Amino acid sequence: MSQSEEIEDSSAPLIEHLAELRTRLIRAVGAFIVGIVLAFTVAEPILQFLLGPIEATLRELGDPSPTLQYTSPQEYLFTLFRISMVFGFALSFPVIGFQLWRFVAPGLYKSEKNAFLPFLIASPVMFLLGAAFAHLVVTPLAMQFFLGFADVSSIFANLLSGAVNDLPADAAVVPETTDGVRITFFGKVNESLDITLKFIMAFGLCFQLPVLLTLMGKAGLVSAEGLGSVRKYAVVAILVLAALVTPPDVITQLILFTVVYGLYEISIFLVGRVEKKREEKLRAEGYYDDEEEDDPLMAEFDKDDDK
Repeated sequence: MSQSEEIEDSSAPLIEHLAELRTRLIRAVGAFIVGIVLAFTVAEPILQFLLGPIEATLRELGDPSPTLQYTSPQEYLFTLFRISMVFGFALSFPVIGFQLWRFVAPGLYKSEKNAFLPFLIASPVMFLLGAAFAHLVVTPLAMQFFLGFADVSSIFANLLSGAVNDLPADAAVVPETTDGVRITFFGKVNESLDITLKFIMAFGLCFQLPVLLTLMGKAGLVSAEGLGSVRKYAVVAILVLAALVTPPDVITQLILFTVVYGLYEISIFLVGRVEKKREEKLRAEGYYDDEEEDDPLMAEFDKDDDK
């Protein structure tokens, strides 16, 4: 066989893989576009749902009719499109994940397929749990902290209905004040949505920790003993994470720290389970020898080697 023929034979599988990758990418992008269109049709109800915590907080602080504003003609449309992007990806993720699986699966052994598939399913489930926790617990606490500094009800106390000179009886007027400048809250839609989405993404990604570490443990990249030995460094890293992604109040930071550290400990437990099952499998197949670890002659031999 000539050198040119060898090059052609070696390049053929690569071309096939690239063609397969192109097909999978086209299908994934198509599913993403369809997801965006579907999410855009219900973007306004989704926006109302996401802004639920800020609405509840404003009502608790004395605002009888919570209102958010936008200051440019395109801002509200772009806000809806942003929601469509995020939730369109969520809707299309099963298709995207399936396309990724179909591209990777032919190169995996049967045991590797059985090991990888549960993590592909667990990842979106854990993300949804993290997002739900962020929306139902963390975001309301953050809104109470932030809006607690603003005099939300002052504008409604000042906008009194009454007859003043020739104004209609139902006209809203602002009476004169002598106690300084009134500072109140006029929220923007995109900025209020931004903090909600940041919490959802941050906690959704944090809840991926057990999935990621367990998968790494199954691949032999980390061990339960190793994760336990760096526990003190993990505590510091989690504290820094809590300070960066949460508002500067102790309660929210403690909640995030407790949740993420709990997930870290769960990860150590899951990695330990994976290691135990792997050892049992190797022992059953005769590849794992317990006597080598307990043999004093082998231990003495190892000491001599170290010297």
